[in-house]
Amino acid sequence: MKIPFHHSRRQQGASLVVVLILLLLMTLLGLAMLRGTTMEERMTANLYDRSLSFQAVESALRQGEALARATPVASVPASGCSDGVCSLPDPTAADRWLSASFNGWRSASNDLADGNVPMPTASYIIEYMGMTPSWPACDRKIPVDALCLTPRFRITAISDSADRSVVLLQTTYNVQ
Repeated sequence: MKIPFHHSRRQQGASLVVVLILLLLMTLLGLAMLRGTTMEERMTANLYDRSLSFQAVESALRQGEALARATPVASVPASGCSDGVCSLPDPTAADRWLSASFNGWRSASNDLADGNVPMPTASYIIEYMGMTPSWPACDRKIPVDALCLTPRFRITAISDSADRSVVLLQTTYNVQ
């Protein structure tokens, strides 16, 4: 008995088209997954770089606090900056750390570096902000007790390594 071939002629190549479409879909799915993985790698690298910059800046803030503790008010410059210690800021002028031409930064020593990971560099400035009460309401006494007032400093630190994440931190520090 002969098998008629008229049904098989209409279906020739249909499985090839289906397989090619499935192969195309799998390729597109693989490329999308690869793109997502690459993006996650970049995000992780940026987060790691920002974390290193944050650690360097936080270390610079601690160094600035130590310098503020050791700086007597009499040695604060009357105007401008000297070796990272700055006078009382002018309230009508732009903030020092926002000016690209400001060059009064003091370089922080990088005590976090080890041989395996290059740490970003950081700089800081200390601005004298005047005298402040050392305990609540001590400045309401008349006459004001000179022992109740302590110097206040604003410390600004920034990571300044080229091609690294930039982190700027600022703190107000009362010397006790």
